[in-house]
Amino acid sequence: MKIVIPGGTGQVGTVLNRALTAAGHEVVVLTRRPAGPGEVHWDGRTPGPWTEAIDGSDVVVNLAGRSVNCRYTAANLQEMRDSRVLSTRVVGEAIGAAARPPRVWLQMSTATVYAHRFDAPNDEGTGVIGGSEPAVPGYWSFSVDIARAWEREQERAGTPHTRKVALRSAMVMSPDRGGVFDVLSWLARLGLGGPVAGGAQYVSWIHDRDFVRAVEFLVDRDDLAGPVNLAAPEPLPHRAFMRALRAAWRVPVGLPATRWMAEAGALALRSDTELLLKSRRVTPGRLLEAGFAFAYPRWPEAARDLVRRRRTGSPKGGPADSAA
Repeated sequence: MKIVIPGGTGQVGTVLNRALTAAGHEVVVLTRRPAGPGEVHWDGRTPGPWTEAIDGSDVVVNLAGRSVNCRYTAANLQEMRDSRVLSTRVVGEAIGAAARPPRVWLQMSTATVYAHRFDAPNDEGTGVIGGSEPAVPGYWSFSVDIARAWEREQERAGTPHTRKVALRSAMVMSPDRGGVFDVLSWLARLGLGGPVAGGAQYVSWIHDRDFVRAVEFLVDRDDLAGPVNLAAPEPLPHRAFMRALRAAWRVPVGLPATRWMAEAGALALRSDTELLLKSRRVTPGRLLEAGFAFAYPRWPEAARDLVRRRRTGSPKGGPADSAA
């Protein structure tokens, strides 16, 4: 298949490109700074020669969007929104204008669209959309607003011959440098990987192998459209999440952090505490109902595999990781 990945040079795009290329697919990455074979320039906002890559392709997986790992200033929030909404809009226009449109458009979204909660998991059918929760920082609603605008742009796109799926993805855990697993592992190995603000907030995640397999599954399943949660079926409290990560790295202790310590750390790292403190209890209802079987449904086993691959310097994994 010919697969086009707008915004495919980040961590998730690298994981997907690597796996799909290894599987024998033709992968074209749309990027602002093309640097190698298979990369085509675009600006993420306006049509251009890059639309020729869309016309005649089989699948589009749009991952474009500014990283959320930043301070949530007004300027950064606006850039997060614009980079997602405008790129989705122009991808939809390219698909709608194509003489031979792709049969499926997988559009990245986020599990952050769901409410901060502890009492029950959020699946696609019964989950609560966030933005109006009591007793949380008011600015957290911006992330939900961005996610909703992101998905709304795909819904509105005039692509009658292309099936559309919104990927409400949790954090994708891979052993690659610079990703979320890398950052959390660094903290754990320094002895700083204890619970933050009590650690009761839930962490939703997905192993990189399962992320790729879920994308392949959704490409093949013509009966699935609309929002789909890409998250392992067993989210867990932050304290248990970090305990399992420390165990995988064989680090016996992790110093806890209070809320104000998390604020200071986020400021130093030029990030935001919403990424740590929001309780994301998300489950993959539609994937499970459709018969998708997770290779890594539980975090302790996933963490051990990721640590092993990081130690061996093999992000692609060994033979056991290539089986379907």
